[in-house]
Amino acid sequence: MDRDERNRVRAERYRELSAKSAERAKNAYEKSTKMGEAIPFGQPVHAAADRRYREKIWNTMGQSVKHTERAEYWADRASTVENDTTIHLDDDKAVEKLENKLEELERVQELMKSANKIIRSKKITELEKHEQLVELGLTESQVRKLFEPNCFGEIGFASCSITNNGANIRRVKQQLEKAKTLKSMQNKEYYIGDVKVVENYPENRMQLFFDGKPDQSVRDELKKNGFRWSGYNG
Repeated sequence: MDRDERNRVRAERYRELSAKSAERAKNAYEKSTKMGEAIPFGQPVHAAADRRYREKIWNTMGQSVKHTERAEYWADRASTVENDTTIHLDDDKAVEKLENKLEELERVQELMKSANKIIRSKKITELEKHEQLVELGLTESQVRKLFEPNCFGEIGFASCSITNNGANIRRVKQQLEKAKTLKSMQNKEYYIGDVKVVENYPENRMQLFFDGKPDQSVRDELKKNGFRWSGYNG
């Protein structure tokens, strides 16, 4: 599986966990409600057994709240994974995605510069400006908005928008070059004792492979140094 597929599987798993928690919350709520029906409204606490029963109702309702919070937590995790547009260098499609992103950023940059050139031209009428902006691919509402002065009294695309987009173009170009370099480099494999070390350049990571489960002290030391167990790779 590539990163996109793994993210899809992760999101599905989180959705399943959210649904299970929501079902547990519903069951706990219905159970506590049914238990409460056994106590007439306004009836005071009589004995220790009665107090314990009321506490059980309260605790059951607390379980419903807890499971509801867990359902929301897993739903948020799923949404985060599904809406993550970050391009990671260990993604099998990193080069392709970065090339597409760069192409779109450069298209937008050219669009903003061309639009501003038209808007600031003194050789054509307002109507001609409007028509040429539409020909660039802008909608009627977008064109009207470009002629509304911003807080600095400027019309057209703000200079900061063009500057920021240019910075993003340079950043993506750097990422793209790095991604291409990593994809072209060969892995290095060697052993330290019984542990196989893999310098995995295409995936931009270092991997340690053990014959079996390492001792707790070794696992703790690995975690301190940023290593994480990969269930996918085993």
